[in-house]
Amino acid sequence: MTIAVGEKLPAATLSQVGANGPEAVALADKLAGRKVVIFGLPGAYTGTCSTAHVPSFMRVRAALAEKGVDEVICVSVNDAFVMQAWGKDTGAAAAGITMLADADSSFTKAVGMEFSVPAIGFIDRSKRYSLYAEDGVVKFLNLEESAGVCEISGGEALLAQL
Repeated sequence: MTIAVGEKLPAATLSQVGANGPEAVALADKLAGRKVVIFGLPGAYTGTCSTAHVPSFMRVRAALAEKGVDEVICVSVNDAFVMQAWGKDTGAAAAGITMLADADSSFTKAVGMEFSVPAIGFIDRSKRYSLYAEDGVVKFLNLEESAGVCEISGGEALLAQL
């Protein structure tokens, strides 16, 4: 079942590359007492994700901070090394976007955002969405109907909601 506005995000352990290699990141620690934007997408280095979704949040990162957003997190069903490289290659990391890996798709499944298209190698990937949460409770949720479109889930759309 897809998470809904008013619900608390589930506890999840994601990962990122730290000084000594991959490290676990408890999502609950990032959410507690904070205002956080999370956007999920089908995959690092894929078309719309790289040309539209990530850039949209790069464009509005400073404006989101002005609205009180403490952190903007990109979650993808990739490994921590891929997310680190993609964050560097797109400039997202330098723009202040936290790139977190959901390698086993456990968070994506827990929030009901998984989909698969085996013919193109997408197994348990994430639907395209964005959400805004306060203290872990979802206040806004924007889910795209099609993975190849970035309109209601983009940075500008979320910024307009705040």
